[in-house]
Amino acid sequence: MQLGYLGLLPFLAMVGWALLSGQGDNVAPLFIYYSIAIVSFLSGHLWRPGEQTQGRAIAAILPTLPIPLLALGNDIFALAWLGVTYWVVLMFEAKAPAWQEHHKDYRKMRFVLTSVVFVTHLLMIAFLLDNS
Repeated sequence: MQLGYLGLLPFLAMVGWALLSGQGDNVAPLFIYYSIAIVSFLSGHLWRPGEQTQGRAIAAILPTLPIPLLALGNDIFALAWLGVTYWVVLMFEAKAPAWQEHHKDYRKMRFVLTSVVFVTHLLMIAFLLDNS
């Protein structure tokens, strides 16, 4: 659980850096790459050989969709997509039978982490919109 909370530090640091330095245009690509890495890891956790449903397969590939958008320079759409994807991944995880096997503290942590990560995505979007 400590690693989960430590994983928030780069999100918070990059948003803080953007807000304090005014360099959000430079920070956004780093933020997006980090976000893709984290949400890909989380969605990869959904992949269960032998138990895979079509819905789980779709949930596992959602994080890869904004990668081509990075080449187009559409940071706002990529950030919005990623922010929503964290909730989709959590929803799929929570509907899985294994969810009930997790300790209640883990389930609470996943909700808190998803909420904070989502807010950091909204803050980065707001910064980019404000400076465009």
